[in-house]
Amino acid sequence: MTTLLVADLLREKENDLQLTLLAGAKGLRREISVSEINRPGLALSGYLDYFPSERVQIMGLGEHTYLSTFTPAQRKAMLHKVFSYSKKLPCIVLTRGIKPHREVIDVAEALQIPLLRSGLVTAHLIGELTVSMEERLAPTTTIHGVLMNVYGLGVLLVGDSGIGKSECALELLKRGHMLVADDVVEVKQRLGGVLYGTGAELIRHHMELRGVGIIDVQKIFGVGSVLDRTRIELVIRLEEWKQTVEYDRVGLSDRTTSVLGVRVPEIVMPVRPGRNLAVLVEVATLNERLKFRGEFTAKEFNKKLISLMAKRSSENKASAKKEKVKKFS
Repeated sequence: MTTLLVADLLREKENDLQLTLLAGAKGLRREISVSEINRPGLALSGYLDYFPSERVQIMGLGEHTYLSTFTPAQRKAMLHKVFSYSKKLPCIVLTRGIKPHREVIDVAEALQIPLLRSGLVTAHLIGELTVSMEERLAPTTTIHGVLMNVYGLGVLLVGDSGIGKSECALELLKRGHMLVADDVVEVKQRLGGVLYGTGAELIRHHMELRGVGIIDVQKIFGVGSVLDRTRIELVIRLEEWKQTVEYDRVGLSDRTTSVLGVRVPEIVMPVRPGRNLAVLVEVATLNERLKFRGEFTAKEFNKKLISLMAKRSSENKASAKKEKVKKFS
């Protein structure tokens, strides 16, 4: 499970979110494990049957005003009860640059819970913070392959080492398509089961070609030939042509593969001398775009074929019936 330290959040978003540390410095190594946030209004009112303490706790003007209705002793007791509820509580963030009650600082310091303050209004902070944490905490994996953007569709080329993925990508580059990552593709799953791929920081926009070496794609083909990231919408698996394997020749099968638990359309493309892989990838991509629009060519062809066969069968039966009638007339 991916986690984020409160210290890292403070360091990375200090300027963007106008964050400052008020108390609880000893708890900066606490971990944030979920991207959702919580406003502890119900908990502060005494309802703790459902308190998502594993989330970042946001206290805005509403919570601050509510706390003002209690005496210092009542505030301290209430805050201690709520924020000692779970050791998983990552941090507390005050919004609008609010000056907290003394008891909030004392409890945060005593329980070693980082107390942060932001100058942003509550709604703005929640939006920015949620997006940031979704990006950092998204499920991630690394895949050996080449990621291209072909006709606006993210196409992931996978297969055994030396099968020709980079050479195919090079031909696609010459045909005007864009490279996202070569060799190492970092994949993240976003909300809604959407997969995004990007290249590793060190080798981004570079390709390794056997016999040539490492090339800088952006410098050779121009800035329009590269893309920092793209959504992964099609996987094309390149494999050596095997005479014993019956490959799909019609395209009726809806084959998929799983990436981080998300099903992605997959095409197995056999490789042998004389096949223009780049053109095949382009056609496969365009065909996939048609499917996204609800136009499944193979199924439409199959329906026409079945309809034609049924029509001919009916005509043959009618013809046979006429011949039978003539015979006995």
